[in-house]
Amino acid sequence: MTKTPIHLQELRRRIYQRTKSEPTHRFWGLFTHITKMTTLHEAYQHAKKNGGAPGIDGQSFADVEREGVIPFLENIQAELQAGTYQPQANRKVNIPKANGKMRTLQIPSIRDRVVQGALKLILEAIFEADFCPNSYGFRPKRSPHQALAEVRRSVLRRMTTVIDVDLSRYFDMIRHSILLEKIAKRVQDPQVMHLVKQIIKATGKIGVPQGGPFSPLAANIYLNEVDWTFDAIRRKTAEGNYEAVNYHRFADDMVITVSGHSSKRGWAELALQRLREQLEPLGVELNLEKTRMVNVLKGESFSFLGFDLRRVPNRSRTGTFILMTPKKKARIAVKARIRELIQNGGAKPAKDLVKQINAVLAGWVNYFRVGNASRAFSEVRDYTEMKIRTLLTRRKRIRKRSIGWRRWSNKYLYNVLGLYWDWKVYPLKSVERYR
Repeated sequence: MTKTPIHLQELRRRIYQRTKSEPTHRFWGLFTHITKMTTLHEAYQHAKKNGGAPGIDGQSFADVEREGVIPFLENIQAELQAGTYQPQANRKVNIPKANGKMRTLQIPSIRDRVVQGALKLILEAIFEADFCPNSYGFRPKRSPHQALAEVRRSVLRRMTTVIDVDLSRYFDMIRHSILLEKIAKRVQDPQVMHLVKQIIKATGKIGVPQGGPFSPLAANIYLNEVDWTFDAIRRKTAEGNYEAVNYHRFADDMVITVSGHSSKRGWAELALQRLREQLEPLGVELNLEKTRMVNVLKGESFSFLGFDLRRVPNRSRTGTFILMTPKKKARIAVKARIRELIQNGGAKPAKDLVKQINAVLAGWVNYFRVGNASRAFSEVRDYTEMKIRTLLTRRKRIRKRSIGWRRWSNKYLYNVLGLYWDWKVYPLKSVERYR
């Protein structure tokens, strides 16, 4: 009698439940699930949905679709099962940062993205059961907005001393031996461990690449014990329903909140010292220039996930709320992206160019609309209108048609070209709405 294959979702659920019920269990026989066509196909669909540029081999998703997805995946499956799979080098892309420095993204080929995605689909089911609730980054059913809601809740619950933590080149400093040791505590499958080693070694002797599907999971595994250490501190220092210390992490963006009560004087310094002690064995360092300790009662602000947060009085002066505004560098970044699209637009029809701009604006607005973003939205909207009008005027002049900049009305931009127009601001939901 032939067994019915377990659906991928059901498999992941079973793995998760086994992990939850047996804290010391080590899984074996996982490699066969990674190499199944259902897993590889799901990984391909995730990679395609996320899009992204081709890797070092120049192969795009259009190329894969043209040549056939099934043969493409069958070739990957054959290499994995035969033990001949070798990751290609990642294509390095330098992204300018607001401080003038560069961030290096490493883009795997689509083939390697599929393998990493398949590995993640199986291992995620194990480690998601082990992860601490105070970690929000790149996890199922969690989001940056939930992390922001939790931080806001902490500050409003009288944890008014905030440690704005900045880790120095976190992804680049992950030590392979420590990461492999942490994974091996749950995985007893030599083929899986070999595959993990192949993937992380493709970037060099240290670090995991920012840009690969497996890297966010690896980054969460690496800091999980730190997360649980601070959760224990939270529970130990709680007084009734109120915590005196709390900790929130989204990937390498981290905030520690401490009660501002006089009886807790010096606790923030102790929390920061404990963080240093936890990070040191991992080879992770604090960026001392950017790590700050702020007192929100004095009107000082801190940053988290692209927002500046500040405690301010409400309009009636009867209470306070947390003002959340998009950071300046977030506004600069989206305007730079719009400018880049227009500069590289060539002779592309205006409507097609506007569609590209709309995609950028929609993603940016949907992320920041939960904050107090009206002014930032006006700034970005006005900038976008100006750049499009300037482009249209320049094109008319090239054709020797004398039509002024003011010729391009809002009606033309929005009704004819279809420029994005959903700049509404919606309040961030309460913590309970995310749970």
